[in-house]
Amino acid sequence: MLVIRSEQIRKLLRIALPFAIMPSIVLLLPLGIQSQYYALVSFLMVGLALLLFLTGFERREIGTRRMILVSVMTALSVIGRLLPVFKPITALTVLSAMYLGAEAGFLIGALSAVLSNAIMGQGPWTPFQMLAWGLIGFFAGILEKPLRRLPLLLYVYGILSGVAYSMLLDVWTTIWTYKEFTWGAYAAALTTALPMTCLYAVSNLLFLLILRKPIGDKLLRIRKKYGL
Repeated sequence: MLVIRSEQIRKLLRIALPFAIMPSIVLLLPLGIQSQYYALVSFLMVGLALLLFLTGFERREIGTRRMILVSVMTALSVIGRLLPVFKPITALTVLSAMYLGAEAGFLIGALSAVLSNAIMGQGPWTPFQMLAWGLIGFFAGILEKPLRRLPLLLYVYGILSGVAYSMLLDVWTTIWTYKEFTWGAYAAALTTALPMTCLYAVSNLLFLLILRKPIGDKLLRIRKKYGL
């Protein structure tokens, strides 16, 4: 009975954390709290992302191996984000999720955002970036089979990920600029950010084209070798 209940809790958290709890924290907190206590909110998001990752542990030894791979891929994503103009962070997050699981994809995306911002600059935007990249990784993990089988679908996903990332960050831009969210102001933010949105989409497509084979093949071999 205890095992059944634990499994039920694990499945519930796997849905509630990325789709309800973390979005609520990021999107529904008052502006004053987000602006003054963004470091605390970011820390809370890291803790919840780790909890989500733990819901994917089925055997302890496998969980440890996944954690090592997640650490390596997160480090690569953080370093990649420091590149000028075109950045591989989304592509690495997506590829990691396809071979290491949805929970790992969320954790890599969220950690890459907060860790790279230690260099690029932390702020109230950090939790939004963590949520955006985390969800991009999580959905890539859910869609791993079609994304691995159909490279064209993977490239489309990369392009749409760039658009989705920009749209979610523009929610923050609208709230921060106008101190409230209105659809008119949001539409203006989307229009203003269109060049950057296109840059995100092209960057994702470019790095997925370059990295799909070498990174994917290595992660697949590791996945098979260690039974991940």
